[in-house]
Amino acid sequence: MDDERYGPDNNDESAVGESAQESYARKDNQRYTYSDYLEWDDDKRWELIDGVPILMNAPSWQHQKVSSNLHWLLYSMLKGKPCEVFYAPFDVRLNADTFDNTVVQPDLLVICDVTKLEKTGCKGAPDFVIEILSPSTSSHDRVLKFDLYRKAGVKEYWIVDPEIKKVFTHILSNDDYITRIYGETDVVPISVLDSNTVDLAEVFP
Repeated sequence: MDDERYGPDNNDESAVGESAQESYARKDNQRYTYSDYLEWDDDKRWELIDGVPILMNAPSWQHQKVSSNLHWLLYSMLKGKPCEVFYAPFDVRLNADTFDNTVVQPDLLVICDVTKLEKTGCKGAPDFVIEILSPSTSSHDRVLKFDLYRKAGVKEYWIVDPEIKKVFTHILSNDDYITRIYGETDVVPISVLDSNTVDLAEVFP
C-alpha cells in the first residue's frame, strides 16, 4: 500500500473537459437538465455532466467480472445492515438541490442514508463510490469524476484498475481526498463502513 496523489493536478476546468471529450461521445452541443434526461428514449446509457450529455461505452468482460466480484463482496458485507450497495445503471443526481444538471452512473455505490433513495436512483452524494477503469473511461474517472465526487462530498471514492490490478482509494478529509494505492494481494479497509475490508485476491480475475 502506498500514498499518492491520484487525481487532477490543478483546477483547470478546461483540462477536465478536454479529458472527458476525448474519452466519450457527446450527444450534441446543447445543455440539459435532469428533467430533459428523463425524456430520452434512445436505449443508450448517458451521463449528464454540468448539462452536457456524455455517452457511456459498453464495458469489457474484465470490467464486468471485477464489478460482479466487488458487488458480491459488498452485498455479503452489508446484508442486514442499514447501508445498501447498488450497481450501474443507477442514476446519481450529484447537484439535485441546485442546478440538477449532473447525473452520473457509478459502477458501484453504497448509500447509508435511505432518505436519498428515490424512484429513479439517488438524490445527492452516496457515501461510497467505486469506478472501474476501462480504456475509454480512464481519464473520465480519474479526472472529471474525481473532481465531481470530491465537490459533491462523496466520503470515499475508489478507482479500480483491472489492467494493473490496483485500487486507488480516496478518503475525503477537509474537502480534499487523501489517496492510497493497494495491489492485488492487499486487503483494503473501507473507511466509511466501520473497518470492513475487501481482500483484492477475491476481486481481480
